[in-house]
Amino acid sequence: MSTDLITELKPTKSAPLYGFWYPATTSTALAVGQMQTQVMLGQPILVCRDRQGKVAAMRDICPHRGMPLSFGHFDGERVECAYHGWQFDTGGRCRHIPALVEGSPLQPEKIGITSYPCQDQDGYVWVFLPDPQQPKQPVPELPRLPLPSEPYRMIQISTILDCTIDDGIVGLMDPAHGPFVHQSSWWRTKASMHDKAKTFEPIPNGFRMVPHAPSKNSGPYKLLNRLYGGPLTTTIDFVLPNQRFEFVQCGSMYVSSRATVTPVGEQQCRIDFAAAWNILPWLPFAKPLFRYFANIFMKQDKQAMERQAVGLKYKPALMLIDDADTPAKWYYKLKAAHLAAVQTGRPLDHPLKDRVTLRWRS
Repeated sequence: MSTDLITELKPTKSAPLYGFWYPATTSTALAVGQMQTQVMLGQPILVCRDRQGKVAAMRDICPHRGMPLSFGHFDGERVECAYHGWQFDTGGRCRHIPALVEGSPLQPEKIGITSYPCQDQDGYVWVFLPDPQQPKQPVPELPRLPLPSEPYRMIQISTILDCTIDDGIVGLMDPAHGPFVHQSSWWRTKASMHDKAKTFEPIPNGFRMVPHAPSKNSGPYKLLNRLYGGPLTTTIDFVLPNQRFEFVQCGSMYVSSRATVTPVGEQQCRIDFAAAWNILPWLPFAKPLFRYFANIFMKQDKQAMERQAVGLKYKPALMLIDDADTPAKWYYKLKAAHLAAVQTGRPLDHPLKDRVTLRWRS
């Protein structure tokens, strides 16, 4: 595929996308009767789990004097502010104001905090953050991790990145950094680089690297091929606003993973990685081993993106060149197309119109 050389790409402020689901915390980190605060898209969000195990989310600010509710107490039914004891149910409705005298005309139940749709799925507590420009937007279905069969094992790991959301996402989808950022004797080395050709196709709000034989210079893929006899295929999806899915399959055996990059503030975001698999059911300590190697990868990506952020703070012009950088171009165009569709009310003009084959060395 021929692409025009971009010699200068002026950096722009990484604006987060509203109107999507974002992971707030892991399901296991939020026990029954507990609450937890998170900053998501620059907004303080309080998530809690009531006595029946149902999760809920609301703005973590008391409307009285601005005290974060997370400094208060949650009894499994109501959140009580630590400053003046105002109480709110899990829907954000005020239920009690201790300072009110009997006969006061003020009705506490008419006072409320912004609440958000909240779901427990795939080991995470998810919060839907609506787009102020789309007040009538229906809440979309939460994208699920592909899990073709049970039983399976699952892990979740997270880390904070000191970089913008766009830089984090572009780093997440970059296809050519592996032999340099993730080089090792058991994964890939510079000497193992070779020509690759991958076909991509458009999907709703994203694009897909269609099923293909995984990289022949990756040790774990070679091992799976030997164990299960192939054919081994990999499918990789990117879906707005921040999700990268990878599905590796060999017959009925699979490894399904999802990585998300959630903005915390303008210069900070959080990577959440979840993986589920039914391969190697006989292997002892499979979860600790998978977690160990996944943490190595995440730390390597974290170091690379935070080092890049040191240079990006000087706002240099960037060069996105040839096919290896085309997915990054698609992301920026896809994000711009989504924002344009929200503003105009027209269907999203997808930047990828049909199947395209990209070639690079990695």
